[in-house]
Amino acid sequence: MWRLAQTSTDVTALSEQLYDLLLGRPGVVVVSGTRFAPSGAARYMRSSSRPDTRPERVLAPPGDAWKGGPAPVPGLVRQFALRSEHARARPEYGVWRAAGAVRVVECALALEEGDWAVVSVGLAAGRSVPARLGLRVAQVCDVVAACNDRIVQERENARVQARDALLAEASLQMDASLDVGETLQRVARMTVPAVAEGCLVHLCGPGGLTLVASAHLAAGAQRRFAAAGEDGTWVDDVLPKLSALREGTVLSGGELAGTPFGPASEVTARAVTVNPLRARGRLLGTVTFVYERDPSRLPPPLFLADLALRAALAIDNATLYEERRQHVVSLQQHLLPAVLPTVPGLELAAAYEVGDAALEVGGDFYDAVSGRHSFSLLVGDVCGRGAEAAALTGLARHTLRTLLEDDLPPAAALTRLNRALRTAASRKFVTGVVLSLVPAADGAFAARIANAGHPQALVLRADGTVAPLGGTGGLLLGVVDDYELAETTDVLRPGDTAVLLTDGITESRSPDGAFFEDRLSAALGALAGLPPAEVVTGLARAALGFGRGSADDMAVLAMRVASGAEPDRNEEGKAS
Repeated sequence: MWRLAQTSTDVTALSEQLYDLLLGRPGVVVVSGTRFAPSGAARYMRSSSRPDTRPERVLAPPGDAWKGGPAPVPGLVRQFALRSEHARARPEYGVWRAAGAVRVVECALALEEGDWAVVSVGLAAGRSVPARLGLRVAQVCDVVAACNDRIVQERENARVQARDALLAEASLQMDASLDVGETLQRVARMTVPAVAEGCLVHLCGPGGLTLVASAHLAAGAQRRFAAAGEDGTWVDDVLPKLSALREGTVLSGGELAGTPFGPASEVTARAVTVNPLRARGRLLGTVTFVYERDPSRLPPPLFLADLALRAALAIDNATLYEERRQHVVSLQQHLLPAVLPTVPGLELAAAYEVGDAALEVGGDFYDAVSGRHSFSLLVGDVCGRGAEAAALTGLARHTLRTLLEDDLPPAAALTRLNRALRTAASRKFVTGVVLSLVPAADGAFAARIANAGHPQALVLRADGTVAPLGGTGGLLLGVVDDYELAETTDVLRPGDTAVLLTDGITESRSPDGAFFEDRLSAALGALAGLPPAEVVTGLARAALGFGRGSADDMAVLAMRVASGAEPDRNEEGKAS
């Protein structure tokens, strides 16, 4: 028997074998086993009166209960006659009587969650109680109890492992994104149906709690469920009170009356749990789980509290990231011109994409400068990121701007910038390209270009062809004192578009290791005929899509020589 107790995976199957064993004892005509709730109410009964037959399982009728006084002591064997008052009050009386038993020997055993059971053996008339029968019944009870305890523990271990695995996977999934909206949706989706049949996430805002994510097991119930999560009474009255509590709250039965999950609601539930989302001492909101299962089968409170904490930390991290990202974007914008100037005969546009997930200010910069007799475009890149790069970005841009306002040629302006960088003794280098224009005949512009170690400028001709604009190479700025730089010349005619960009565009890298630089000319050519605003945004999007995002900032500055009449502009002449 003990070997069976260690190997059986189901108490019911084990009971069948043990019932056969007891029915084989002399004088035994029936074996029954009845399970009782802690209150004494009978849950169900199994009985068998013939060997090698499956015991019949019968749910106890309502009202059937243990009427033999206090619950029997586990392991204690007792016997009584069928005609006794105790026997007549028992739920098993009809089974015993139908089998022809006149005497009963039984023993009790303890089960999980306060339940207990009694194994009873009915003896036929004219037979005395066999020797050691009581001992055998007690042994059967010990074996069943041991097997049940082992199975219950194994199931609990499996549930714990499943919950731990869910918590680990939830952390991975929620930490996989620093986007607030995506993180909130991951919280809701990860928990349905693994934790509950429905999940609602509310966040605190200036106007109180607001529903930000929801998920329900039934696809057809999604809208009704989300509407329930926005119910005024629930959001304005119930949730604020529950969120103020340090621990989670369980609502069931009559406690759900008047809520959007009560019996009179479109979305009914048997139980609801609400846990506050707290991280770093701040209340962020609440996570609500809605259950259609028996309230006794809800996840443990500690598990729900752990899940809520992990969700809160993920939401808090995403929120802080977004806040800092906005600060970086704001600072970056202060290092760039607020608007581009309006220049007769020219159309200007610029695009800038912040690419660093580490949230450090980048060194990419651009500007458009009107001199006394010329007009210049400049794009540059300071090595590295952070405060030092930001300071050097300001120095480089404003130095070039001042020099170009005085019509200094591109090579001379970059050479003077090199001297300023060497004087500042910066440990970082700078690259840059400057394009200066002066009006020529027939609406064209004569161009002078100088490049200091920067990606080559391009020109998208009016006929749709793409060509280099100026040379490549040139020494990096801020590295050597003895600095010389050459200039090249070109002509930009009506309809031509000059494009200056940083290496965030050219070095955008695909998952297979290819660089966008190899496709740059084709991508620019595909934008032929479009205004500069669409050229810069189209080129930036193409590079971002090619590299599945970028770790480097991207700056693009485009200038088109107008064809015919001067193009319409807004009052501010803002860049795109």
